[in-house]
Amino acid sequence: MPYKDREITKLYYTIGEVAALFNVNTSLIRFWEKEFDILQPKKNKKGNRLFSPEDLENLRIIYHLVKEKGYTLQGAKDYLKGNKNVETDKQKVIESLTSLKSFLLKLGDELKE
Repeated sequence: MPYKDREITKLYYTIGEVAALFNVNTSLIRFWEKEFDILQPKKNKKGNRLFSPEDLENLRIIYHLVKEKGYTLQGAKDYLKGNKNVETDKQKVIESLTSLKSFLLKLGDELKE
């Protein structure tokens, strides 16, 4: 059986890594942590925030609502109270379509060669 590449995921991400993923300042991540109850990063003995993959999904939803759709913070909170599952499903579909698109583009480039 050939070796199959698989994506290695981390259990926890530091606040710096999270800020780099979203291309925002760490202060914005800390602010959103205070504002949104769904963000609950663990803290180590030094007090450093450690974000789980679930926290990253929640941050992705918050980022999408606030930065991309233009919701106010209160509007995003209200939307998440009733529609968190719907938004989570939307984000999963967007991620799968993005990965499919990149795969097809890569395949197209390989076929041209």
